Amino acid sequence: MPLTLPLLALAVFAMGTSEFMLAGLVPDIAADLGVPVGSVGLLTSAFAVGMVVGAPLLAALARSWPVRSGLLGLVLVFAAAHVLGAVTGSFAVLLATRVVAAVANAGFLALALTTATRLVPPDRAGRALAVLLSGTTLATVAGVPLGSLLGTLLGWRVTFWAVALLCLPAALGVLLGLPARAAREDTAGVPDLRAELARLRRPRLLVVMLLGALVNAATFAGFTFLAPVVTGTAGLDALWVPVALVLFGLGSFAGITLAGRWSDRYPGRVVAVAGPLLLVGWPALALLAEEPAALLALVFLQGAGSFALGGTLIARVLHEAAGALTMAGSYATAALNAGAAAGPLVAALALRAGAGPLGPPWVSTLLVLVALLVALPSRRMLTAARAVPPGPGTAGPGHPAADPARSPERL
Repeated sequence: MPLTLPLLALAVFAMGTSEFMLAGLVPDIAADLGVPVGSVGLLTSAFAVGMVVGAPLLAALARSWPVRSGLLGLVLVFAAAHVLGAVTGSFAVLLATRVVAAVANAGFLALALTTATRLVPPDRAGRALAVLLSGTTLATVAGVPLGSLLGTLLGWRVTFWAVALLCLPAALGVLLGLPARAAREDTAGVPDLRAELARLRRPRLLVVMLLGALVNAATFAGFTFLAPVVTGTAGLDALWVPVALVLFGLGSFAGITLAGRWSDRYPGRVVAVAGPLLLVGWPALALLAEEPAALLALVFLQGAGSFALGGTLIARVLHEAAGALTMAGSYATAALNAGAAAGPLVAALALRAGAGPLGPPWVSTLLVLVALLVALPSRRMLTAARAVPPGPGTAGPGHPAADPARSPERL
């Protein structure tokens, strides 16, 4: 794998840490800025909305930029937003920085997803995506607990500074690892924006985007409200919450690694195995939550299954959006973050309706069930061999990835 990929993953790690870290910083931010805890929760919503809107918007605006300049500019804007957030005393300004950071995050991820598949041969595209997305899974394993620890020991502002500093080696990696090309060379052969947007009228693309959103909604519905299950239903001390989060993160890292190895050759099999396991796993977690050992084991397994399935669906979105060279990554980003925003919202409604701490896992169960019902009549498209649009690093006719007759899984 090119060295550029791990450095891009470092930027994704910083951005993922920023997205998830507020869960442990809300009380401190509320006390420091003199606002209600409920209002601080808007910071999370603002980030999610910024991600959904920012992915297609930035991808469209960046079409005329060289790839290196676009990625470098976005990671620097993301860092600058965190510097401003670290020094401001205004909640309104902090809220605005979260939106700006989310838009930059979405744009970076959309460009990086597309770039990752163009840095490697077609038959290694899934593994390249796994390396890139490992930044997100490592954020849940290490970034969020460390951010929470920094916030507890040194104040929430130090965590914002730490995220900004993490962006600097990532920016250097983009600067040194990607070739400097003229804008017209980078965009040579790029289809018209209307033609790329027209891909959204393809039912196959819309189906896999919907599946990605539903699976991610299920994941974040259960993950966001894991703490009340650990401390309430299981009766464990609050110190076990970061342990559970780390286990989920370790599972997600294992899942995205497996998806990277199998999603190129056997995408249908990953979906066929991971989907039903998730459908069994979420209700099992709810029913066995009073047993700490079972709960913690299931947290790991659900993290693995969720990210194995989610990573495979990202690859399928890029496959179905083949031809949308600059917008394909934004379609995947927007779909996943729509799920990340909707899942916790539905889970919160279940909590308010009196479902208790176990309401979110049952919401996750329902969302996975809906996803499988949508996938069932569309299963043939989920077993199609991965196709990579023509571009740098893609195969011509006769390559196994470009020749359906030689593909490992055929329609």
